[in-house]
Amino acid sequence: MMKLASARIGTWFSLAAVVGLGVLAACSGNSRGSGFDDGTNADGGGGDGGDNNGFGGQGDAGPCHIKAGDTSDFDKDGYSAADGDSDDCNPNINPGAFEVPGNGKDDDSDGEVDEVESCDDGLSMTSNDPYDGAKAMGLCKKVDPKATGKDKTWGVLSAKYMWPDGSTSSLDMDGFGIRDKLGVNNPQEGKAMLALSSGNARSLSTHTKAKGGFSGRVHGPPSGYIVQEAPACAGKGVKTGPPQDGAALQIQLRVPTNAKGFSYQQNFFTEEFPVYICSEFNDRFVTTLLPVPAGLPDTNNIAFDQDGNPISVNNSLLQVCSPRTAGGKDFKCPLGPNTLSGTTFESHAATGWLVTQAPAKPGDTITLTFAIWDSGDGALDSTVLLDKFEWSNDEKNTGTAPVPPK
Repeated sequence: MMKLASARIGTWFSLAAVVGLGVLAACSGNSRGSGFDDGTNADGGGGDGGDNNGFGGQGDAGPCHIKAGDTSDFDKDGYSAADGDSDDCNPNINPGAFEVPGNGKDDDSDGEVDEVESCDDGLSMTSNDPYDGAKAMGLCKKVDPKATGKDKTWGVLSAKYMWPDGSTSSLDMDGFGIRDKLGVNNPQEGKAMLALSSGNARSLSTHTKAKGGFSGRVHGPPSGYIVQEAPACAGKGVKTGPPQDGAALQIQLRVPTNAKGFSYQQNFFTEEFPVYICSEFNDRFVTTLLPVPAGLPDTNNIAFDQDGNPISVNNSLLQVCSPRTAGGKDFKCPLGPNTLSGTTFESHAATGWLVTQAPAKPGDTITLTFAIWDSGDGALDSTVLLDKFEWSNDEKNTGTAPVPPK
């Protein structure tokens, strides 16, 4: 069935307000999370940490005098001096912690202070290894789920490329690509970023194309995700079509012992703009998180704007475009069209770089599924770039906002 122009949508969300108040809007009191922050905390979240020379410091746990090789685990962080804990007086310092940038401490007890790990140089664009996809996002550590003692560190427990519903049969690998750029868009950190597409994420000559045209692979959404209509389309009689031609990366992670949240960055491009606003053909990108954060009773998707719209053409964060009236809405396109150059989305739209954050419990095991798909048919595609995954030692509320200008 050919796509038809969508009906006029009347009043809609204000794009101009989001660009001026993007971060503030995400702080508004809505049921899906508030209090967006940058997660910076040079203190490391754990008191003075003693002298961090291993043993004899004050730390969070009060006075203690630990000797090398002691098995007592004084600070109750799951690691003793015998396990390689270099400061058993401070529960935020141990082999299971992540290195907090710039705090002057050896958080992960590896003998180095404030080291920065990079692992995305030299990755192949056409790699079929999902662990390479995780590396492209900045997740460098692949760890053994059965490890104990000093070997039980945070990191990637498992990684899988799949259809959004979890199946892997006849998987179309064109939907997965590791890119050093997309048009004029460069990685947010390191040398590479992961691209997921309902079209072609790895072609050198084109970045998007229909996979199977109007007869694309039909599949379900990610497990636990309930496909709901965007609040922006309420009252429009919209019934989003079934997911097709999707691509998903699922990562299971062990959370660092000193982490209370995480964030990652994304940039969503879609050919659905400007014609298919509030229609059955609205492609979308979601990030599901298990265990589900508090405050998300209807879905486990953590990537949404301040009004609860998932990342799609109907999201108020869609700001990279040429100003125009589309679907009955006057699009101000405050970020302009320049970053569409060379992407094959030149006459369409993108969000620009966004940051999504969510809470996590220290030492917990979480599962993240990053998924994109066509809706209704396999024609016209969307692509998302994913990069700069980071842990935080500050608590995070769930939500998405534009990355602040540098």
